Amino acid sequence: MKLNLIATALIASVALLAQAQDAAQGSKPASRAEVKAEAKAANKAGEVARGDCDVPAGAQSKSTKSRADVSADAKAANKAGAIDRGECAAPAADASKSTKSRAEVKAEAKAANKAGQIKKGEAQ
Repeated sequence: MKLNLIATALIASVALLAQAQDAAQGSKPASRAEVKAEAKAANKAGEVARGDCDVPAGAQSKSTKSRADVSADAKAANKAGAIDRGECAAPAADASKSTKSRAEVKAEAKAANKAGQIKKGEAQ
């Protein structure tokens, strides 16, 4: 019991000494205005990450195309599958149409299941 009391007192005194040392160094926290100014400068310099990807923001420039031209280019790129989904670039899924009917697919699945080719659960 006494050992626990001594250990607790020792830990508390170390914590108080560490806190006193931080206060003695004179490190004054930044004011709200200073923090806002730093954040504004970092945002303007492009140092603040946007979205989930860790990609630096490029320089923004004015477009020379009209809104209709940009819209038409976007529609054409989307139709061609050249536009990434989400914020990070990822390979687009193959969206090809199946040539088999629903009945053929169901028959193949039933045959594969009967032959034991379809795994069930996590153990197999």
